Amino acid sequence: MNLAFISHPDCKEHRAGAHHPECPERLYAIQDRLIASGMEMLVTHYDAPAASLEQLARVHDRDYLQLIIDTAPKASDVLAWVDGDTAMNHRTLDAALHAAGAAILGVDLVMSERHHAAFCAIRPPGHHAARARASGFCLFNNVAIGAAHALAEHGLKRIAIVDFDVHHGDGTEEIFSGDERVLFCSSFQHPFYPGTGADSDAPNVINLPLPRLTDGAAFKAAVERAWLPRLDAFAPELILVSAGFDGHIEDDMAHFNLREADYGWITRELHLLARRHAKERIVSCLEGGYALSALGRSVSTHIDELIGHG
Repeated sequence: MNLAFISHPDCKEHRAGAHHPECPERLYAIQDRLIASGMEMLVTHYDAPAASLEQLARVHDRDYLQLIIDTAPKASDVLAWVDGDTAMNHRTLDAALHAAGAAILGVDLVMSERHHAAFCAIRPPGHHAARARASGFCLFNNVAIGAAHALAEHGLKRIAIVDFDVHHGDGTEEIFSGDERVLFCSSFQHPFYPGTGADSDAPNVINLPLPRLTDGAAFKAAVERAWLPRLDAFAPELILVSAGFDGHIEDDMAHFNLREADYGWITRELHLLARRHAKERIVSCLEGGYALSALGRSVSTHIDELIGHG
């Protein structure tokens, strides 16, 4: 089976102001690289539906959802800031609803066995969004919404969420902290934005704070020590990925020294875990990654490993 590639045109219409790093060009860079590398022929494209308020409310407070709806600008020349670095234009709400809907569709596609894996090329990203707080470019927590949908609608009892973005997935941790059905693994530069994760003590959370200038060898050693044995023992029925590529050496949003091959390695390990325990089911959602060429190359490598060759 080939891979489901899920996006929506509205995700290219969200803009957070001139020179904001979380820009529509990110999705164009991914699209261009898939075509140039020949990966385009190995995926099936889907337009993401809009998530419903009921689906969002599984992980977000209804008062918060209403605040986002009320804050969304109506005029094309208005920008509404909901956080110090998180803004909405008149197309952002639709983009965010389709981004969350992509994660839901991805879950449905792999659970129905139409595809073994899905990649959601979406924006705005999600992993900093908490139950009642927008943060770090994120409005709705796409991966968390997908996980909650899998628990509620597909009856799963063990879901792993793996977040290799260079920033701690603080919103995802807040939402699932203490929920024994979800094992949350997050690697991140520390100390660094958002300043959380190093002292977490929830039994279902495996945080991996790593120093600046962490390279592929150090990343691999830490993941092999801290994540892989726990993930294997947990035996997830589904793996969800917060796929952030801002730890790339070319990305100046942080200070890791990872390369495409390192993202290929972690994806390959997750694919092997999914084969052993989850009937190969993986849904990956785009988070960070702001150096456009590096982002395109890294996502292409990630998708290649999600497809698999064995």
